[in-house]
Amino acid sequence: MTASAIATAVLPAAEAVPAARDTRPLRLITCGSVDDGKSTLIGRLLWDTKAVKEDQAASLERDSGKQNDLGLPDFALLLDGLQAEREQGITIDVAYRYFATERRSFIVADTPGHEQYTRNMATGASTADLAVLLADARAGLLEQTRRHATIAALMGIRQFVLAVNKIDLVDYDKAVFDRITHEFKELALSLGVRQITAIPMSALKGENVVYPAGSVMPWYDGPTLVETLELATVRSTQAGGFRLPVQRVSRPGESFRGYQGTVAGGSVKPGDSVAILPSGMIANVKQIVTFDLVRNAAVAGDAITLVLDRQVDVSRGDMIVSLDAQPMTGLEFEAQIVALQPDGIEPGKRYWLKSGSRRQRVSVKPASQLELATGSWRTHTERLPMNAIGKVQLSFDEHAIFDAYEQNRLTGAFILIDPDTHNTVAGGMITARRQGGIGIRYEGERVILSLPADLADQLMASELFANRRDEAEVRRMTAGQAADLFSNAASDI
Repeated sequence: MTASAIATAVLPAAEAVPAARDTRPLRLITCGSVDDGKSTLIGRLLWDTKAVKEDQAASLERDSGKQNDLGLPDFALLLDGLQAEREQGITIDVAYRYFATERRSFIVADTPGHEQYTRNMATGASTADLAVLLADARAGLLEQTRRHATIAALMGIRQFVLAVNKIDLVDYDKAVFDRITHEFKELALSLGVRQITAIPMSALKGENVVYPAGSVMPWYDGPTLVETLELATVRSTQAGGFRLPVQRVSRPGESFRGYQGTVAGGSVKPGDSVAILPSGMIANVKQIVTFDLVRNAAVAGDAITLVLDRQVDVSRGDMIVSLDAQPMTGLEFEAQIVALQPDGIEPGKRYWLKSGSRRQRVSVKPASQLELATGSWRTHTERLPMNAIGKVQLSFDEHAIFDAYEQNRLTGAFILIDPDTHNTVAGGMITARRQGGIGIRYEGERVILSLPADLADQLMASELFANRRDEAEVRRMTAGQAADLFSNAASDI
């Protein structure tokens, strides 16, 4: 199989290029290990697509000092704006840049490669549609390369470009490109990623970035980086049910009550039936209002005020959802997280979990940790150190509302906040509602027991609790919530 066949075989099915320019910007990140050329690649991309203004070009040439052997400025300076970045020649913070071609526009995030700034890389990946993963042709895939690929996959990115950079430094060796491509393909498949395009390139020389380099790599006749980006797809936010996390209740007068927020998924129109979670109450949409007009529909990304046809109890942190496509609710969830602080994640410690406008107390129990060297999950982990990727079990005091992250990024993502320091200690993605939880959790000498109301009443009325009834705290759930919890518990009995 030729190198071009390797690159083409894993491309998505080609579609006819639209005559009109795609108005939806593609969001992408560059990631990979230190010194693989991420900032240089984006700088070259901006330079060759004429996205660098005259004053920027002049400043770049001035800041670059002595030009390199090719007579070119230091393209990395277009992204590395912090003084510390320029002094050390590394990327620390995420830098966003906009550029466009005749076919579409792009928003690119340059993310740091150093392990200590992994949290910044995760931030850039959280909103991206595609990841450009760089690998130095001389070094191949490193541990940090694997870590970035794993985080990007966990963040729901399913389109990868493997940029085998600095191919000129190995004399454009096809065998090197084939080996790295094969190794990365195996890693990507283990992460559930199948949409891969491998491109040999030299970011510094601009080979296969915007312009093809057939003269020096006749063995490769696949797409350039720009051609690949122009054919990539933007992740849809319209699929799935309607989601409106309530940020504020608007009541300017007795005759108006509206629920404000940004639509986090799906669409809605007047007359649709919706449910309010976690209470489970049902109503119909009467009106959709924005700052200047009344709308006949709203879609994901719209900031709206929703007016319902009846008086219901809705407050900040609740979620208004489609009646026929509701998210998961429960007290126990499974998730994957990336630890972001030096202290890591402590088993059993209670954190604040923030998702959208909702903040809740949660206990975190690590279940396993990813071994990046082997790609396997190590179970029975006691603690998740900084930059570790782990699977955890989340236990809430009150019912939580989530979609699986694969279905909806906005309602399936969360951060964990240390209640003592107020630092963000982890970012996470919901994978599923935990099955088999029996509603029992221990907190020191206290036991929190979650049961349907009728069973709880029977238990409280028994002789076992007759003399200690005043020491128990009872919290009521809706019938639907109790049924969900009871069915999960019963499945393990």
